Order: sequence, then structure tokens, then C-alpha cells
Amino acid sequence: MITKELLDRINELARKQRETMLTEEEKEEQNRLRQVYLAGIRSQVVTALESAGCKPKAKHDSACDCPGCGYKH
Repeated sequence: MITKELLDRINELARKQRETMLTEEEKEEQNRLRQVYLAGIRSQVVTALESAGCKPKAKHDSACDCPGCGYKH
């Protein structure tokens, strides 16, 4: 879930990165927070598309038996 605190911390780390260097711990935190943010955005997009009547394709696992499958469907 995207919260104000999440965005504030992401922005704080981005500002610090531009002004100085981040420690390894801060870089890891920044990456983790960005992944949480992106997951939230993806979830919002899926919800918006589903509410508009678009149904996502079924997820496909890598143990596919499809002929000629390159795991691209």
C-alpha cells in the first residue's frame, strides 16, 4: 500500500542521494521501498483495468506443456 510516509521516505532518500552518498543500508532500504511502491502501482492498475471490464490473462507457469512454448504467452 502506498502511504504518505512511504512516499516521504522515498523522496528523502532520493534527495540525500543527489546531495551526498547513501550508505549500503540506505541503498537497500531505497530499493525495498521502491519495490513496495511499484507493487502498489501495479495493483492499482490491475484494479482499474478490472473495474473497466478488462480481465487479465491467466498466469502461466514455467512448467508449460504447450507446443513451441517460449513462455511468452
